[in-house]
Amino acid sequence: MAQQQKAVDVVLVGLGWTNAIMGMELAQEGLNVLALERGEDRDTVPDFAYPKMADELTYGVRYKLMVKPAKSTITVRHSLTETAVPYRHLGSFLPGDGVGGAGTHWNGHTWRPMPEELRLRSYVEETFGKNIMPMDMTIQDYGVSYEELEPHFDFFDKVLGVSGKAGNINGKIQAGGNPFEGPRSNEYPLPPLKRTLNDDLFTEAAKAQGLHPFPLPSSNASEAYTNPYGMQLGPCNFCGFCERYGCINYSKASPQTSILGALKQHKNFAYRTGCEVIKVNLADDKKTAIGVTYIDGNGEEVFQPAKIVVVGTFAYNNVRLLLLSGIGQPYDPVSNTGTVGRNYAYQMMGGATLFFKDKVFNPFIGAGSNATTVDDFAINQIDFAKEGFIGGSYLLAAQTNGQPIRNLPLPQGSPSWGTGWKKAAKDYYGHSMTISSHGSNMSYRDCYLSLDPNYKDNHGLPLLRLTFDWKENDLRMTQFMKNKVGALAKGLNPDFLKMSFKDIGTHYDVRPYQSTHNVGGAIMGTDPKTSVLNRYQQSWDVHNVFVLGSSSFPQNLQYNPTMLVGALAYWSAKAIREQYLKHPGPLVQA
Repeated sequence: MAQQQKAVDVVLVGLGWTNAIMGMELAQEGLNVLALERGEDRDTVPDFAYPKMADELTYGVRYKLMVKPAKSTITVRHSLTETAVPYRHLGSFLPGDGVGGAGTHWNGHTWRPMPEELRLRSYVEETFGKNIMPMDMTIQDYGVSYEELEPHFDFFDKVLGVSGKAGNINGKIQAGGNPFEGPRSNEYPLPPLKRTLNDDLFTEAAKAQGLHPFPLPSSNASEAYTNPYGMQLGPCNFCGFCERYGCINYSKASPQTSILGALKQHKNFAYRTGCEVIKVNLADDKKTAIGVTYIDGNGEEVFQPAKIVVVGTFAYNNVRLLLLSGIGQPYDPVSNTGTVGRNYAYQMMGGATLFFKDKVFNPFIGAGSNATTVDDFAINQIDFAKEGFIGGSYLLAAQTNGQPIRNLPLPQGSPSWGTGWKKAAKDYYGHSMTISSHGSNMSYRDCYLSLDPNYKDNHGLPLLRLTFDWKENDLRMTQFMKNKVGALAKGLNPDFLKMSFKDIGTHYDVRPYQSTHNVGGAIMGTDPKTSVLNRYQQSWDVHNVFVLGSSSFPQNLQYNPTMLVGALAYWSAKAIREQYLKHPGPLVQA
């Protein structure tokens, strides 16, 4: 029989960005809030302290901050007719582990979505007609508008201390910013990061082609900064240890540097680590949750009673917990019924490496989001009917690090070992820059998440199964971007140019790293027949369960997801504080 803990008002499952936000909002409301985190506790000191964090082999190659597949994994297949097999070695994506989750080891790219992306299906149908969409494409509107989320984007900008240059303030286009972005109510809290040589070259090439370059919005602080919670960030020193690392310099926004230090001061907030939640417990009528069951660090089963359950783990883990708990109807792609697991989507990337014998880039001077970008090929700038695809990408020249194990690009044809490799490494280290595309990925009827019928975890519970492959629409989009990147690269006249974009017919490969931006499976919307959550990220079926994170996205953005994830968390918290606590029940009547 499971042990039982003292009841709380709110139990948070996971303690990354979303539940740090929700914890702060509900603790401020005076509720007793408890967070349960599966992984280890992590804080800036001692966990991110210099010099141990600047260890490329331990953290960059051996993934010290990531979840270990031997402890928790999923199974993967391309189609419904295949048998999925376990993801045994981290490759394509890198889910975070411990307090802070993936928010500790991100690069700090901090984009807002375009207004059109939050109502993508409506935008496509209104602008290009319904017939443009492939039969199996299942894109949807979010059910919440950019205008409704703008105050939360603005506040999250300030919590993160974003460095950048606005392009559109209250509808007035600003010189030096992104002219295609949605209107924002304020300038960024901090000015852009300092520019490096790659930025200058990219800016020159982009302007020569009539494009509109601007600094990438960055959660690497360009100056000393204190956020609304009183948390202090120091100016980034361009050490180059962002992605896969905790920040040694208190410069990169993370749950630890931006929220948790302040949240821990609330006496009505507590958290426990080493607690793996395996089920949301439901009342007999299956319409309300009564708490959660977790396995503690001693392997004991514990029941934690709570009045509200907020699920805020990594995207696909949210979906698994709903499926294991019997919340909502599992999605069936054959009958096209059910919702939980529906609309899994990923992200489409590509890039070019440019080599210059006469230029030195000093790549060890880098930051996670030190880059110049253009948004001229964004979703609201492309004629989908003319080009034959739905989607978009931003293009960027980034200089993130010069780490010698993972960042030693060489021209095509260079030897991969021996004396020849050593000579090429000597000749070209520091003599290259990249231009990349970071793009959207649409959702499809046969790309989804479900419980695996064959493989189980160490508790005897089914692993989550991912069914996914690239579709022609998205491959057409990346081929379009290949031409745009190629034109920019050739405009800079490099000595050697190496292009890497997925061709038509390419299948998804779990081995090379691509993006950790997994989305969908517990999507939000306006119709319970096609969404798991309503517009407040509240379960349609169990009203005191809220599910936060990119699992809510009906399809993927062309941008990095953190800003939208955070803004949606504040949006949901506002609804709980102002509506749900006064009248517990469904916030939207279906």
